[in-house]
Amino acid sequence: MSVAARARAGLVVALVLALAPLGLRAASFDDPLATQAALPDTPAKRVVASGLMPCVVGAVDGPLTVLDAVRRALCHHPQTRQAWAAVEARSAAVGVGKAAYLPTLGASASISQAHAKVTYPDAAVLNSTYDGRSDQERLSLDWVLFDFGLRAANLRHERALLDAAGASLDDTVQAVFLEAARAYYAAAEAEATLATKAEAERIAARVVDVVEAKLEAGVGQEVDRLQARTALANASLDRIRAAQRVDAALAAVAVASGIRPGTPIVLAGLVDAPPPDDGFDDKVDRLIQQAVHAHPRIAAAQSQLDAARETVAATRAAGRPTVSVAAVGDRSNTPLDRVATEQTIETSSIGLNLTIPLFEGFGRHYRIRQAEAEVEGRKADLFAAQQDVAQTVWDSYVTVRGSAREREAVAAVLDTANRSFELALGRYESGVGNIIELLNAQSALAGAREQDVVVRARSRLARLQLAASLGRLDFALLRR
Repeated sequence: MSVAARARAGLVVALVLALAPLGLRAASFDDPLATQAALPDTPAKRVVASGLMPCVVGAVDGPLTVLDAVRRALCHHPQTRQAWAAVEARSAAVGVGKAAYLPTLGASASISQAHAKVTYPDAAVLNSTYDGRSDQERLSLDWVLFDFGLRAANLRHERALLDAAGASLDDTVQAVFLEAARAYYAAAEAEATLATKAEAERIAARVVDVVEAKLEAGVGQEVDRLQARTALANASLDRIRAAQRVDAALAAVAVASGIRPGTPIVLAGLVDAPPPDDGFDDKVDRLIQQAVHAHPRIAAAQSQLDAARETVAATRAAGRPTVSVAAVGDRSNTPLDRVATEQTIETSSIGLNLTIPLFEGFGRHYRIRQAEAEVEGRKADLFAAQQDVAQTVWDSYVTVRGSAREREAVAAVLDTANRSFELALGRYESGVGNIIELLNAQSALAGAREQDVVVRARSRLARLQLAASLGRLDFALLRR
């Protein structure tokens, strides 16, 4: 072998040895290109870090808090697992984009038992016969050196899609978080409503006792007793229906929390949401601006737009020249397709390849137009997401602001209804009032208590919905 050939062969071997650790690393580690480190630091990751792990399975020991319900939901809900799988897939795609910067190595080997016979009719002295082994070993390397931005655009495209997947994961976590909290609060509201229905039934029974006492004293009327008993029967029916709604609401909490429906669940007590702080009315514009810049749905739309733009860049770059280096080292022992006598042939080469796309039938022109149209569509998606988030923030803000005023109004109604009932009951017992007045006061009191339950539950949920519209749900909100 000549000196030049030995030098080329040595270069091929050196490249193989230099890149061999990458192959060993890939075989030893699940993420040799460190794509997991590129996962976006979304609020979803902070929610997980703040209390999601470890996941809790099985039956509930003791009262179930809203924090426990949300934690279980995030662990078991299929949407969170699907969203995380999408992030993992996009992370792997980033790895593919990084791998394009590395060379590709190939090795092949063959061995065979061969028989070759060469006969020259006009020159028998040249006849030859070979019975023996034929083998070949080959190493090859290909490495793209310059592609005028194609790999860079593809990698940026995959990273933008990874950011979009991370934002979608964040949005999914926020949605599951809110739905689990909503189911819990709905069950708590159902239980509180059941308590008000039971209290209404008790009051109705008290009215029946008063009416019957007057009848026994000879100063009452049978029609009053019938009306009072009808009101008691209706109150009992309302209580039974409220109990059914409690069972259904607890089953919904169980399903959301990864618990088998029908499993006994006891909800922990809830505290009322604090009223909005001073100056809350002046913050709505700032809240909307924060949401437009930070909401995961908008972040996902922005990342999708960035990915579409990189698709345009990659499509343009694919029509530009490519420069690559190719190296081959080959050793053949009696290759029968080339010789018929025992020989050892060693070859090696290294060189540059230049590929220039000249004409592709205008296909690239239309692919670029297609990619640019996709960009316009993504711009429209981003604008729609911004409008939707701003509307949601405004609606949630109005609900939070209104819930505080509703609580004040309902408190006044409840106080008035309590005093009105006691006054009507006293008037009826003394013979001044009538049964219609008493039953109306009784019905008004039951309605006021039920409205109090509804407003309290709505106030708790309104704050969570506002946080969700801002993309800021976390476990700290459930601990307040």
